[in-house]
Amino acid sequence: MKRFGVLMVAGMLALASAACGADNGAGGGGSADAKIAFLMPDIASTRYELFDAPLFTAKMKELCAGCTVLYQNAAADPAKQQQQANSVLAQGVKAIVIDPVDSAAAASIVQAAQGQGVPVIAYDRPIPDKKADYYVSFDNEKIGRMIAQSLVDHLKATKAAGGILEVNGSPTDAAAGLIKKGIHSAVDPSGFKLLAEFDTPGWAPPKAQEWVSGQITRFPNQVAGVVAANDGTGGATIAAFKAAGAKVPPVTGNDAELAALQRVVSGDQYNTISKPIKIVADAAATVANDFAQGKKPEGKTTLFDTPSQLFTPTVVTRDNIAKVLKEPGFAVKIADVCTAEYKAACTDLGLS
Repeated sequence: MKRFGVLMVAGMLALASAACGADNGAGGGGSADAKIAFLMPDIASTRYELFDAPLFTAKMKELCAGCTVLYQNAAADPAKQQQQANSVLAQGVKAIVIDPVDSAAAASIVQAAQGQGVPVIAYDRPIPDKKADYYVSFDNEKIGRMIAQSLVDHLKATKAAGGILEVNGSPTDAAAGLIKKGIHSAVDPSGFKLLAEFDTPGWAPPKAQEWVSGQITRFPNQVAGVVAANDGTGGATIAAFKAAGAKVPPVTGNDAELAALQRVVSGDQYNTISKPIKIVADAAATVANDFAQGKKPEGKTTLFDTPSQLFTPTVVTRDNIAKVLKEPGFAVKIADVCTAEYKAACTDLGLS
């Protein structure tokens, strides 16, 4: 009987040990109450607080009711993002979804996480210097090409004279580099002279506005259009022309932020890019949950030697903004765009 009792205890301990092992997520089995980190880069782009974080969290809850999302925003500080990554690793996360402030600096985060058996999903911006476990984003090079080609086609259709200014994103953001590459693929062969270009530190609108102000003085009445890499730099560009008392040329954008959509409606901004954030947030949550449950999701394609899903966005101008805003699930509501100031313009565009 004593021997039987010892065997029973040993068996129970073995079962308990197996159960603990199954709860380790990335190490083998799945976890029904895993912690997932969602590390975003800045608050200058309003999308992260308003859309990415809540949409990602909602999808995670749908996929794994007992899972917890640890959301942090680095406020454009790569050192802060490193500290946040260290913190979530210490809290035992089973996966990290990260939109890096600095794509090069984020390589150390990937290395530290993978060293602890924690998979890393690069979100929106890639991490070229250290292979992440997965990458989910819209096709950033295509975004650059699409906004620039849309502008070039418009300038040709209106027989515009002059050259183009190019306001790029942050030099430490690999996604900005892809957007820049895409912009050049459309602008360089366009026949319009590239007057000057600028890589905006930290995507900071004030820095973009300051640079554009200088170019307005440098190239008086010579700017036919401006390719701005996102809505923040696009809005800053428009503000620079208005402050200078100069006519605002067609200006591009990217992200379909509320203020940018209103500028498109009013005619201040020529285009933006609709990237339904729910698509990438849902995809990232699905991939993170797979990793947390011990699965290894396959990529649809490969970028920077990383299994990836890259989605194609939509260029938004006054010609199609009514259709885009009326699409099911579009994050920004027509009522939010068409406030009193924009009511007349909205009516003209069929927005009601």
